[in-house]
Amino acid sequence: MTATSRSLNLIAYAPALTRGDSRPLTIVHGMERAFPGLHLGWMISEEGQRIPLQERDAFVSRERKNGGFPLLRNGDDEFRVTVTGWERPAGTSPGGQAQFEVHANLPLNVGGMTAADVLEVVGEGARAFWGHVDPEGVAVTVSEQFRHPGDEPHVPPEGLPSLKLPWELPAPEIPHYLGWLNYWSDAAARVIGFPDPARDAELLSRARRTATGGWVVQLTDAPLDLDHPAHLDALKRAYERFPEIGGRSTP
Repeated sequence: MTATSRSLNLIAYAPALTRGDSRPLTIVHGMERAFPGLHLGWMISEEGQRIPLQERDAFVSRERKNGGFPLLRNGDDEFRVTVTGWERPAGTSPGGQAQFEVHANLPLNVGGMTAADVLEVVGEGARAFWGHVDPEGVAVTVSEQFRHPGDEPHVPPEGLPSLKLPWELPAPEIPHYLGWLNYWSDAAARVIGFPDPARDAELLSRARRTATGGWVVQLTDAPLDLDHPAHLDALKRAYERFPEIGGRSTP
């Protein structure tokens, strides 16, 4: 399922941007600090051409495309990194609150440590409720876990649990689903009950606390591969441990 993945997808969910909000630039600067040698100094034209930005910081601060910021990328076509953001409408967001979604794409071979560093700085810089990193392709399985009206019976793939749709969740701090790398704000961690030293020893061995009291938690050493039985078992155990994720602990 993920053996042919070529990239890692990062998404973080945060409060909607406000006028003059500095978070987009904070995210860009944070990614460049976390990723050695990275410079997100180009944008993409409507024709798909790479365009260098002479005043990148001013551009990011000024532009508010779709309630977020335009797509930025580095200059290396063989090691492509991108980041962008947009507003998720209130009607499709938990608790009926519009959100700021940040999306980044990293090379698969960037390594777990760097990917975790990038997730942390994006989560902290966006003041996100939660976020995740997954190999390209995992999103297809996740999409099949969501239970839509009329899906009776709903049988998700790989024996994974059914999840409520994001707008059915009562609060933005509740993660929609689990990823390979997970960013949980302090509020999200408290909602799902993490950490419990008696039950979370394995997860804590691959977790670290952030400066704001949140957590970055890694489910498996290598990028999540749902064709790998041990990876699938780790994902199932985590879902069983945190029934709040995906709204499974409420009717």
